[in-house]
Amino acid sequence: MTDTPDTPRRKPASFTLDSGPAPSQIDKPAPDRQSRRAPGSFDENIVMTADAEDPFIETTTALSAQAIPEARPRKRRFSFARLAAGAFGLLFSLAVGLWIDSLIRDLFTRADWLGYLAIAAAAIGAMAFLAVVARELAGLWQLKAVQALKQEAIEASLAPSPKAARKVMDHLVALLATKPQTARGRTRLKETEGEIIDGPHLLDLTERELLTPLDREARALILNAARRVSIVTAVSPRALVDIGYVVYESARMIRAMAELYGGRPGTFGLLRLMRDVIAHLAVTGSIAVGDSLIQQVLGHGIAAKLSARLGEGVINGLMTARIGIAAMDLCRPMPFKALRRPGIGDFIGDLTPGMSGKNMSGKNMSD
Repeated sequence: MTDTPDTPRRKPASFTLDSGPAPSQIDKPAPDRQSRRAPGSFDENIVMTADAEDPFIETTTALSAQAIPEARPRKRRFSFARLAAGAFGLLFSLAVGLWIDSLIRDLFTRADWLGYLAIAAAAIGAMAFLAVVARELAGLWQLKAVQALKQEAIEASLAPSPKAARKVMDHLVALLATKPQTARGRTRLKETEGEIIDGPHLLDLTERELLTPLDREARALILNAARRVSIVTAVSPRALVDIGYVVYESARMIRAMAELYGGRPGTFGLLRLMRDVIAHLAVTGSIAVGDSLIQQVLGHGIAAKLSARLGEGVINGLMTARIGIAAMDLCRPMPFKALRRPGIGDFIGDLTPGMSGKNMSGKNMSD
């Protein structure tokens, strides 16, 4: 229907719905001036916690990104326990000597040939015991020489003259002269005798030429030990077997590490190294066993894909790698400066092939 010219047109207008008062017309209660909070300020004694000291931030940090502090030998101090052990050891030695003397006298009263046989056996035993003591002392002295060389290298890096660095290089060459892996490096360093090189650069060159092949073998030792521990503890039926094998493999790895860097420790030297490693792990904190660690190391979601035994094997392998890194710090004759120090993250991919956190996270996202 169209409008004709005679039809009057309606002007536009607005209408109000009777659904209630408009929101703007609703009566609002008058604010009570007495109920208002008086302005105030924060206490000046409030101290913000630093990020490095916040335990919640620390627990969310990935383990592979954490820098493991370098292991250092314990300082030898006076101890009453050592004094008591020395005193009782002396008394025990005197008692054994008196018992042997009494035994030889009684054998002489029975027959002369029995007395002479006892004297010969005692002499052979005494010489063997002295040889063992000499070997143990030589091993302890060798370990002490390695630590002294490391401290000497630290002091030489701060010295302005290259003579101290050249001296450290000569001592390290003499220490590793029997290692065939360092033959090429020793030849390269001998060619620099007539060249002028400042101390820090000479130390870096010495570290690269002499310790690079040894560091490569040390990493292989750590990785092989961690793999064996991971496999054995994953299939072993008892927790006691796990602990025993971890201790055995750790002792074997520490001895091999010391021999690789020229330490050649004996029984007491090995015990001292193991004590230093355990003390380092106790101070810095060892790897915690749990599902949250697996998620931090291997990626979120992988803990659900691993069996309980396989997860324990991976954690024990990482713990063995941690022990190996600490042993590497203690046995290495020079501190890490020119070469990169290994970390736990360097062994995760080898212990869990095809199960890296990146791959698993991508798989979860695609699922």
